[in-house]
Amino acid sequence: MTEALIHNTAATSGDISASPAAPEPGNLPHAAAVPLSVEDVEAAVHAIADRSRQAARRMARANRAWKDRGLRAIGAALLERRNVILAANSKDIAAGKANGTSAALLDRLTLTDARIDGLVAALEKLASLPDPVGNVVRGQTLPNGLRLRQINVPMGVVAAIYEARPNVTVDIAGLALKSGNAVILRGGTAAAATNEALVQVLREALDSVGLPSDAVQTVDQYGREGANALMRARGKVDVLIPRGGRELIQTVVTNSAVPVIETGEGNVHIFIDESASETMAVEILLNAKTQRPSVCNTVETLLVHSGSTVLPAVAAALREAGVTLHTDERIRAALPASIVSEPATDEDWGTEYMDLDLAVAMVDSLDEAVKHIRTWSTGHTEAILTNDLANAERFIAEVDSAAVIVNASTRFTDGGELGLGAEVGISTQKLHARGPMGLTELTTTKWIVQGEGQVRG
Repeated sequence: MTEALIHNTAATSGDISASPAAPEPGNLPHAAAVPLSVEDVEAAVHAIADRSRQAARRMARANRAWKDRGLRAIGAALLERRNVILAANSKDIAAGKANGTSAALLDRLTLTDARIDGLVAALEKLASLPDPVGNVVRGQTLPNGLRLRQINVPMGVVAAIYEARPNVTVDIAGLALKSGNAVILRGGTAAAATNEALVQVLREALDSVGLPSDAVQTVDQYGREGANALMRARGKVDVLIPRGGRELIQTVVTNSAVPVIETGEGNVHIFIDESASETMAVEILLNAKTQRPSVCNTVETLLVHSGSTVLPAVAAALREAGVTLHTDERIRAALPASIVSEPATDEDWGTEYMDLDLAVAMVDSLDEAVKHIRTWSTGHTEAILTNDLANAERFIAEVDSAAVIVNASTRFTDGGELGLGAEVGISTQKLHARGPMGLTELTTTKWIVQGEGQVRG
């Protein structure tokens, strides 16, 4: 269940510092017997932000080789401290099970040997990518001789609020470091033990290569009020990125005084038009729904053209994989009696299940499919399966989502899969960043104007 971030005046999870002063570099706060006041938490978070600002200034001057050494040091430390991290994660998982956490959230919370290896591989990929800082976006020499360049520069202090996703701790830290930023993390109660272990590893690894450990800090020790203080830290934090369920994201968007890049939930659609082949439709639907149903790029609604013949095979394959089908009347009438489904309601069309459930509707045209998507989509990812080039081009032009896919699984809407190394999140807004957010999306721009004494007439 998403944590309430507002109207809570005391920290409720993690260790709490005994004084407003933030921890010394390389050390996390120690527990105190008495929770801090709202004012003390705000002072402590501001102190963290101030140290992040100092670290960000150092990171902005670090060259690519130095930052890449930091990323590789983090990867090596994750492997070396794997057992410590997994032991901490097992505590969080046990607590989650005891608290009745859903299977989808438990899956997001869980780290395994394979997932840690994946984080290390993502860090190595980031190290192999070009440094976005200093990249020339555009430039020209004016008739008066002024030489202009617009270049990418770091954001500065980036904050992230997320829940039950310890992999995000490493992904965001890695992206922030490579793009020359400092990052402040609020990872939530559900992953408190795991994130504490990870942040310690990250800080020690940075220190080992001479980068500022304060480039990675956390406010988890101040609980929910720490998150509130982070949202109020306008002028100290440059940008805030929420990542999680609808409630968390909307809480941050609604209450933050800090500029927010909104990541959105994924009510993702796949439309099978009448020309799509059965083999492709079955393989893509199984991948898009069952490979990892707890993530935001899994398909939640299937739209099938009334002229298509692939529905029985697709439905049978999904049911065999354990998917519960929520179907409209026309789909139920078209299915063999052996395929069981549940009647769909309007609530199903707007639901991000994040589980082995799929809403299925029949449409009579591409126009009807697009209309359904416009009504119910969250603007994350939509896909069309078709052998009709004109239909593909129309779908691309008329569907207004962050990612539009033709004849492939929606699971490819992912920073790693799209060659970004990792992602901070998938933005569904239209300002600054949209879709998977990688290194470039954690930079802004600066104009460089070079002259030889010119004055404006």
